Amino acid sequence: MSEMLELSGITKGYNRGKPAEVIVLRGATLSVAKGEVVALVAPSGAGKSTLLHIAGLLDVPDEGQVRLGGREMGGLSDRARTETRRGDVGFIYQFHHLLPEFSALENIVIPQLANGVPKADAVARAMDLLGRVGVAARADHRPAALSGGEQQRVAFCRALANGPKLLLADEPTGNLDPATSDQVFGVLMDLVRATGLSALIATHNLELAARMDRVVRLSAGQVT
Repeated sequence: MSEMLELSGITKGYNRGKPAEVIVLRGATLSVAKGEVVALVAPSGAGKSTLLHIAGLLDVPDEGQVRLGGREMGGLSDRARTETRRGDVGFIYQFHHLLPEFSALENIVIPQLANGVPKADAVARAMDLLGRVGVAARADHRPAALSGGEQQRVAFCRALANGPKLLLADEPTGNLDPATSDQVFGVLMDLVRATGLSALIATHNLELAARMDRVVRLSAGQVT
């Protein structure tokens, strides 16, 4: 399998050159093949969110290279990085971060409109995704009227709205009770498998990690 994501020698620090400088990543190297689902296991504060942000072009490393689909990202302009991130990368966080004033359907349509998709096509895709995760009947409800599990399912749909090639998830079920977490994670895995996505999913839950293709660990700034 060819690689969808390649991180090579990623180093990242904060407060660089100051007495309070903190080095979070120290030459971290990681790859995710096309169609592969990789679990990233790390304790709180180990730098997994930083690693995901760099992988998703939300942040830049101090050293090292990021490649998506074999393409080097380091030399891209800010505009090109934004366009690549918008079209090729989907993000899921522990908290759903849905827009409260818009319905579930609208939360999935809006990212597509921003990406130039005609409204009718955006609505059709949003309804298809909502149907896949079992909440199509709740399409007109605003987030406050949805359960926690339903809100996160809508967030999954939003992350996949623009047909990304890579999904990055940071504790995607960490805000849910164990029973709901297990059920919602199953929905996410079904969705990822059905769409052939590559995914890097950070989790503390070793049982969920074991359901993925491969488990890597982040410790002392390096991936093992």
